[in-house]
Amino acid sequence: MAALVGVMFMVVIGTFEWATLQTWRRIPLVEVLIMIVVAAYTVVMHDLASAVILGVAVSALAFAWNKSKHLIADVKFNERGSKIYQLHGVLFFGSVSRFRDLFTPQEDPEDVVIDFYFSRVYDQSGLEAINVLAERYQRLGKRLHLTHLSADCRRLLVRAGDLVEANVSEDPHYHVMTERAK
Repeated sequence: MAALVGVMFMVVIGTFEWATLQTWRRIPLVEVLIMIVVAAYTVVMHDLASAVILGVAVSALAFAWNKSKHLIADVKFNERGSKIYQLHGVLFFGSVSRFRDLFTPQEDPEDVVIDFYFSRVYDQSGLEAINVLAERYQRLGKRLHLTHLSADCRRLLVRAGDLVEANVSEDPHYHVMTERAK
């Protein structure tokens, strides 16, 4: 048993990247905290496998938290007076509240477009957020159109069936003009 412990200590010492101790001021604080949590859990619980799983879970939560802050919308009006919200970012469970805060149904015109060209809907929470927003506009007698949904987003909407009711506008089909077409 003592020999096995010695081998494990040598593996830990050999695989640990000692140079990271010098770079702690230059790497993101979240990553430093994850390293500390994993190391502390390993020392206290004597279970490296569970510590790695904990590190992956904490990293995933930190990633989701970070991505949730990056949902924004460019707002403009088209020639018909429709208000267009062009989303940038990912719509998922972590960004739903930010998504809700982007819209002002009371002040918007009768026709509103949400353009998903630079955005993706990743999960059921995102679909539900779209549904709740569509219901808010519908109660006010306004029309909400969703454009440039990716094929994945369209599949999510189809699979959701009656859970989500949204007016998905058909996206235009763009054709490239060739020399022969002239």
